[in-house]
Amino acid sequence: MSSGNSRRNARIRTKSWTEANDVDDDNNSVRNRKPRRRDRSKNENSIGILKVDIKIMLGISVLGFFVIFLLIRNLIIKPAEQAQRPRVVTPFPSPKLMDLPQFQGEHKESLYWGTYRPHVYLGIRARTPRSLIAGLMWVGVKGGMYHMRHVCQDSDELNTYGWTQHNGRDFGHQVLVDQGLKLATSFLKSKSEGSGYGGDWAVRIDVQTDKSGWDNEMLRHGHLFFYLADESGRALSLTGDTLDVDKNSLLASGSRSDVGNWQLHLESKDVLELHYSGFRTPHIHNLSDLVLQNLGAQVRKFGQLLLSDSSEDYPNILVFQISASIPFKADIAFISGTEVKTSNVEGRVSRLTGTSLTSQLQDKQTEFDSKFERCFNVADKLESEFTIVGKAALANMLGGIGYFYGRSKISYPGSSNLGFHVPYSVGTGTVPSRPFFPRGFLWDEGFHQLLIWRWDIQICLDILGHWLDLMNIDGWIPREQILGSEALSKVPEEFVVQHPTNGNPPTLFLVIRDLLDGMEKDKFTATESNEITSFLERAFVRLEAWFQWFNTTQKGKEMNSYYWHGRDNKAARELNPKTLSSGLDDYPRASHPSEEERHVDLRCWMLLAANCMHSITQLRKKDNKPEKEYGSTAKLLSDFEMLNQMHLDPSVGAYFDFGNHTEKSILIGAGLQFASPTIISNEDGKITGLVFLHVLMVRLSWKETTVGTRELVRDVLERPVLRLVPHIGYVSLFPFMGKIIPSDSWILEKQLDLISNSTILWTDYGLRSLSKTSSMYMKRNTEHDPPYWRGPIWMNMNYMILSSLFHYSKVDGPYRDRARVIYDDLRGNLIRNVVQNYHQTGFLWEQYDQKKGKGKGARLFTGWTSLVLLIMAEAYT
Repeated sequence: MSSGNSRRNARIRTKSWTEANDVDDDNNSVRNRKPRRRDRSKNENSIGILKVDIKIMLGISVLGFFVIFLLIRNLIIKPAEQAQRPRVVTPFPSPKLMDLPQFQGEHKESLYWGTYRPHVYLGIRARTPRSLIAGLMWVGVKGGMYHMRHVCQDSDELNTYGWTQHNGRDFGHQVLVDQGLKLATSFLKSKSEGSGYGGDWAVRIDVQTDKSGWDNEMLRHGHLFFYLADESGRALSLTGDTLDVDKNSLLASGSRSDVGNWQLHLESKDVLELHYSGFRTPHIHNLSDLVLQNLGAQVRKFGQLLLSDSSEDYPNILVFQISASIPFKADIAFISGTEVKTSNVEGRVSRLTGTSLTSQLQDKQTEFDSKFERCFNVADKLESEFTIVGKAALANMLGGIGYFYGRSKISYPGSSNLGFHVPYSVGTGTVPSRPFFPRGFLWDEGFHQLLIWRWDIQICLDILGHWLDLMNIDGWIPREQILGSEALSKVPEEFVVQHPTNGNPPTLFLVIRDLLDGMEKDKFTATESNEITSFLERAFVRLEAWFQWFNTTQKGKEMNSYYWHGRDNKAARELNPKTLSSGLDDYPRASHPSEEERHVDLRCWMLLAANCMHSITQLRKKDNKPEKEYGSTAKLLSDFEMLNQMHLDPSVGAYFDFGNHTEKSILIGAGLQFASPTIISNEDGKITGLVFLHVLMVRLSWKETTVGTRELVRDVLERPVLRLVPHIGYVSLFPFMGKIIPSDSWILEKQLDLISNSTILWTDYGLRSLSKTSSMYMKRNTEHDPPYWRGPIWMNMNYMILSSLFHYSKVDGPYRDRARVIYDDLRGNLIRNVVQNYHQTGFLWEQYDQKKGKGKGARLFTGWTSLVLLIMAEAYT
């Protein structure tokens, strides 16, 4: 449809599609109303007395009807409705944390707009359901072909991208390098007189070509696509059928109940060619496809890579193509509250573009650098090349904060695989990886907040509050925030449904412990301490429910023992059934899952939680039963002798899980057996032969399933027995990480031996996740599952180990000096390797290879790998 035919007046264009459909019905209902006339043919006097009685009687009758209705609803209907809703999708019945006064008013407005769409290269939205959203696409060149860039994905093969500076509130600067094309994007938020709710914001896009692109004809012109979309479906208005920013900077306008009337402006000193397209769709997550279809049609018709300069009726998405010779800059300003007479739109656009914007961005960069040094104090400890990585780690953590709105899918006993949808929920959290894991993960979040609370305590409490508000009536919290269509589009279907019988490490208690310790040591201002206290006061009932959920659903058969529920005891295709709920996925546990298991890591998490609950009850100054229970629970779980009886192997001084286990394992393929641990694969990485170790007890072997197809199926050739599970690795060190071991214990010496032994855990790049002596070391768990927590180096566990080494190097004991030496060496190895990888590849990585130190797994993994900054700053729990 041509743009001329799609124009409507502003009043009509701002209606949503439901409003547009309802106009005629509403008008008809008004036109068909007829005024009532009183019948005055009766005796006025006699009926006058009777009318008073009738009114009283009618009033009593109506009142009685409503009383009876409410009784029926409360006694019959409401319980029936509640009976139909499974408990697993029933929200926790207590006041929400996000309703606290400290999260309202200025706090709420100051965080309203932000880069809260981390799954795209640049995405802006408000912290409200069905927001106005904005974002950037561009045309990149790879292999002599044009490719659209929008959603962060590894297949785009960008040389590097990520935030170099971001303060989590009103400023961020990002650099993206795409095969010779270099884009720098800056985000700035401003609140001035006349602004609507949340203020105004601006985006600067600076497009350059590096030396490698000078001779590339395809890189002489750049094509950017900046879009604005209304998730609620409200129509957006174009300035006109043709766009000319030399005459008028206004691109689009509209109106919303939250920010009032708004305008979008474009300013540039360079010569720009502008085109546009308008779309109407409720699905924002497939916007890339809509733009590509439009461009494809134009290329086929006219041979030009230009949008069609047309719009569907009532478009809720407007895409603006900005094309120019490289280099060029474009400043885009969003101005809210334009309906106010004193809005001074022209002045506000001027402040958010051009030289004024340049000056403000420079000021924000200086503020970021100054605050970074105040918070982390690394300049005197490290050289500039290390500081650059520390800043990138923090900036990407803050730039990875997302806002999510939608419904989680929850399974429950007896339901279909589809599960039940919980009521609509709001989630705010930091994402571990923008391209691979662009959603919140519960067990990651606790580690993320160890960094964020040191930068901005209000943002930290805000995120913790959103997580705790997701709790259901049983005290269970979903392990992932898969909320909304954009989040769903990045999650494989089999991982969407979440299981309320399965937990996840309660790492939020790591942050709470830090906050309690900080208040005790006067690290916070009086205002901050009051906000933390108020937060913990309201959070207590939810934290208590969370603790009790773990204490009841994850308990073991033996008193004060725990194990991660959810392992598959009928797994036929896994060498060692995974323990996804532990967060450590394929870390080897008992070969045969059972109720007899005892997991030492979960026991240590429960001790951390009990200690925090005990401290909060003391902070609340209530000497009641819960305080005594948590204190006694913490005392029992910290009982050193009891811990040793359950989990210690005194012969090696290591702590292990306990369960139904047979140890020696083998992987064989195609009927072949090899005399040494070897993996046989072709150039594509597909297994052609498999590994074995020791004697045949448990094995994966090829079985014919249908004609011409085979799969690996586990064979068990020896009956397992109840025993300690002798795999030395991260799990073995949890009592050490928890600082449970007395500083003068011989077991501490043994733990230091395990850590510093290069044939066990030590490498020149950090501590490996599983000992080289383990029969599961670097073994595949299935044909398609390469080793994950069976050797590679992970930053979150290394951080916790360093924290304990730092502790033991400070307390009196015979191993103090040795702990310090190991600490210094390990800290140096970790920092050096992460920094070297960053400068070589442009990314922080999910994990690091234990042999050569190379980054592995997801790249741009700016979740807990960002803890390298705390290691640089020597800031431990």
